[in-house]
Amino acid sequence: MKNYKVITPLFPTYAQVKAMMKAVSGYSIKSVRNMINAIHEQTGTPQNPVDWSDPDNWITERLKGEEAEIAKRIWEMDEHVLNPRHSYGCYLFLNYPLFKLMESTLSDIWQPTERGNLFLVDDEVTLRWLDDQEGLLQLLELLASRELSKRADLLPEWQAFLNQYSKFASASSIKSTLYSRLYNLIDRKMVSREGASYQITDTGRKWLSKALPTKNTDPRKELLDAVKRYNQQQKELLREQISTMNPYKFEHLIAQLLEALGYEHVEVTKASGDKGVDVVGQVQVGITTITEVVQVKRMQNTITRPYIDQLRGALPYHKAIRGTLITTGKFAASCADAAMFPGAAPITLIDGDRLLEMLIENNVGMRRSNAVELLDVDLQLFDELDIEA
Repeated sequence: MKNYKVITPLFPTYAQVKAMMKAVSGYSIKSVRNMINAIHEQTGTPQNPVDWSDPDNWITERLKGEEAEIAKRIWEMDEHVLNPRHSYGCYLFLNYPLFKLMESTLSDIWQPTERGNLFLVDDEVTLRWLDDQEGLLQLLELLASRELSKRADLLPEWQAFLNQYSKFASASSIKSTLYSRLYNLIDRKMVSREGASYQITDTGRKWLSKALPTKNTDPRKELLDAVKRYNQQQKELLREQISTMNPYKFEHLIAQLLEALGYEHVEVTKASGDKGVDVVGQVQVGITTITEVVQVKRMQNTITRPYIDQLRGALPYHKAIRGTLITTGKFAASCADAAMFPGAAPITLIDGDRLLEMLIENNVGMRRSNAVELLDVDLQLFDELDIEA
């Protein structure tokens, strides 16, 4: 029989589960379910949406009797860690038979089990068992083999794990299960988040080392992990170089990138009289050769719309029909609409992360080494040779 893992669809934080357990202990499971249903029935409409942001107000306005009493206990438990509006995920987690965190007595009272009480006091064996059942240990393993990871970087291996151990198969469920478990680990200080990237913390590594069984050393995996770490270090070194290099040299670096991308007649403009343009090049689009102008900004500040307007205004001076704005920093949210404004010349936006990717992809500022050679025995060949004489 298949050993399913990653079971809970609306996976909560453990802090939220604990608050729910303590709040609903002593009530019947039917009463808790009635409270959840009473909340969900109040969906509102697009024209008249329901505001759930302030439980202190909506609990007394929309719930009555025992339902309001339970919701208020949930909200007030453990310094408002759980909004009752979002208690359904905790309910599913507590009510799942395999976990056995709560049970109903003969008098129909829902209360913590022996395992539930161990969970409430952060028993390590209990928490690690739950982590294993819900895929958190697998997720920590994925993060431990990387320096920084975006969710998109983790998705392929997370999906492979779910295909083997879980019933979740749709793209949306795969993404939501990954995000909710990352959030759980962040709440427990085992994972940190920097922008859109995630990283395992020392607390997470310590927890993982105690949770996983000792494995035989795999030299190939160790080598590949070392290569990944080395490559990440080199990427960060490249990022540091382009962030600190001389601005004029940076313009020449972008010119080399354009040539690597297939542009011709690439020129770095003079320091004066360029109308805000730093590099000019020509590129073949179908049967037409067009001129494109590039403005580069080696800065960590956020680029705003005026820079786009300035570059677009300089296009006629160079007989160009489109432009590109490159920065080592970021673009403000409003820039995306301004860059593709209807009826105006298009402006391509390349931020620091994308620039780094393009430099690496086109071997500009980064060399690829073939120094590592891996030998693998061709077992299939030996199987084919295993025939009777």
